[in-house]
Order: sequence, then structure tokens, then C-alpha cells
Amino acid sequence: MSQRQPPPDDEISAFRQALEQAGVRRIRHNRADTGKPRPTTRAQRDQAAAARRAAAVSAGDDVATGRTSDGRVEPVRPSEYLDFALPDLPYRTRSQLKRGMIGWEGGLDLHGYSLEEARSELESFLRDSVASGHRCVIVVHGKAWGATADYPVIKSHVNAWLREWPSVLAFCSATDAEGGTGAVYVLLRRRGQTP
Repeated sequence: MSQRQPPPDDEISAFRQALEQAGVRRIRHNRADTGKPRPTTRAQRDQAAAARRAAAVSAGDDVATGRTSDGRVEPVRPSEYLDFALPDLPYRTRSQLKRGMIGWEGGLDLHGYSLEEARSELESFLRDSVASGHRCVIVVHGKAWGATADYPVIKSHVNAWLREWPSVLAFCSATDAEGGTGAVYVLLRRRGQTP
């Protein structure tokens, strides 16, 4: 196999000259300019992280109703494993949730509810759970196909609604003994606490 030869110097200079004439400039650095100075010291980074967390917690006041969307959601399969976590959730906590090692303190069964009733019940349940200081709860959504849809409607909507709820740190399908892919464990942020 022959090695590829670099182009002759005159071709390289002609190419660079053509780029220069076209107004192409060499990139000096590979970071985007956001218009804000980047925190350079550890204290500045910690302060920025604390400000982000405080903003998330203050935005997490679940007193308003209708925190979840009622628009179109991404359909999921009946047997699909649901899994979501905020990026800064510790790996160990997420792993414990997935294995069912965090005891749940309350539960909600959405079997038999219409879509709007399920939404209202879920919102009310999450508000009450946060107010009660619950850390982990279970929501049984089932795997039944919708009457007019070719996917499990309640399961698909629960997957979308939980991602939107400010106090939800993570959720995942339950262990087989507690409902499998027909239920989810939901890890909640305690009021006033960071993950």
C-alpha cells in the first residue's frame, strides 16, 4: 500500500491565498463567546453553580396548576424501559433508584383514568408528595394501548410529564416485582434542598 504524498507547496500557497481572498479567517480558539466572562477560579465556578441551583429551586414552586403540557408526546412502546435523570444527579443515587433500593413513600395508580384525569391526579400527587417531604414515590401508569391510539397513551404522557415537573430529579421503570415497565420510581427534590 502506498503512502499518500502531501500536496506540493505551491498548491498549498494557492489554496491559502484563495481562502484569504474569500474572506476566510483562521480560528484562534475553539470556545464560543457567550458575551459573559468565564469563571476562572474554583470559587467563581462554585458560586455560578450555586446560583443555577438556587434558580432551579425557586422555579420549582409547584403551587401553580397545569405544570405539565397537554400537547403531543413522543409515543413509547409498552415494554420500553423509561429512564430519566438530571445531569448533576450522583451516579450512586441513580443506580440505587434503578435497582429499587430507595424505598418509596407513596404511590399513585393511574389505571382507569382518562388522560386529563391522569394528568390532574399526577400533578396533585406530586405536589402533595413534595409538601409531605417524600423523597421517592411510585407511579403505576400501566402498559395498556389507548382506545384511539396505537401506543400506551398514559405511559407515554407520564414519561413526558415527569420530565417537565420541576421537583423531579429522576425517574425510571420499576423492578419486575413492583410493576416493571408498567410503573416508575420517581425521585423527588425535597423542598429547599439540592440533589
